[in-house]
Amino acid sequence: MSVVLSSTRRLIAASALAALSFAGATIVGAQAAPAATALKVGDMAPDFTVTTVTANGVDSKPFKLSEHRGETVILAFFPKARTSGCTMQMHAYRDRYADLFKSGKKVTLVGVSIDADTSLISWAKDDKFQFQFAADTDRKVGMAFGANLGTGFHKRHLYVIDPKGKISYIATPFLQASEDAYVALGGAITTSGGGK
Repeated sequence: MSVVLSSTRRLIAASALAALSFAGATIVGAQAAPAATALKVGDMAPDFTVTTVTANGVDSKPFKLSEHRGETVILAFFPKARTSGCTMQMHAYRDRYADLFKSGKKVTLVGVSIDADTSLISWAKDDKFQFQFAADTDRKVGMAFGANLGTGFHKRHLYVIDPKGKISYIATPFLQASEDAYVALGGAITTSGGGK
């Protein structure tokens, strides 16, 4: 009987220790998780600086969000260059660039992924994209906007930031295969003052 109780106690103690260890890991993970997962419409967008590229190569100056006040900025987070869903999304942006993004007049579109700048430049050249891509290789922009928890690919999240720097529209996820997603995005850009 005492052997059974002793084994039971050891099992309970081991389970409790494992639970505490797990709880500790969860707490540490929760502290490391970005606060920005709670971003909502009306919030000031977190400022950031990141390397951007176009089909012409690496931009001479890093992209700093706060330097784009007076414009509507669209941050389109996506998982990976040249994958089928991301290609569909970026081709839709390219093909509707004049109407949806006002040909870049006071509207700045930035596709954001963890891809290296060289991969994004090559893709932009091959597919003739007119907009910028951000090489968020350290995932800091993705974490600030809740599109990444610090590992893996970005989720397909989209933010429209108005000319005053406030978030005016959020799509998490952005449904790249849905026509309604592009209609809603166009309405959000117009409402935020984009292209005026």
